[in-house]
Amino acid sequence: MANTKSAIKRIRISEDRRIRNNSYRARVRTIVKKAEQTVAKGTVDASALQAAISMLDKAASKGVLHKNNAARRKSRLMKKANAVAAK
Repeated sequence: MANTKSAIKRIRISEDRRIRNNSYRARVRTIVKKAEQTVAKGTVDASALQAAISMLDKAASKGVLHKNNAARRKSRLMKKANAVAAK
C-alpha cells in the first residue's frame, strides 16, 4: 500500500485512467469488428471502414493504443477490404 500522499493520488489517477482506457478500447474493438464483419460478408461498407479507421486514430492520439498498434490494425483491415473489393 502506498504511504505518501502523492503515491496515493497516483494510484487513484491510474485506476481512473485504466477504467476510461478499457471502455475506450472496448468501443474500438466493437467498431473494428463490425467493419470486419461487413468485409467478411463480401461487401465493402465505406462508412464502417471510415468509422473504424477514425476510431483507431483517435485511440492512438489519446494514448489508449500505441500508434504502431493502430497502424497495424488499420493496415490489416484495409488489406481485407481491398481483397474483397478486387473480386
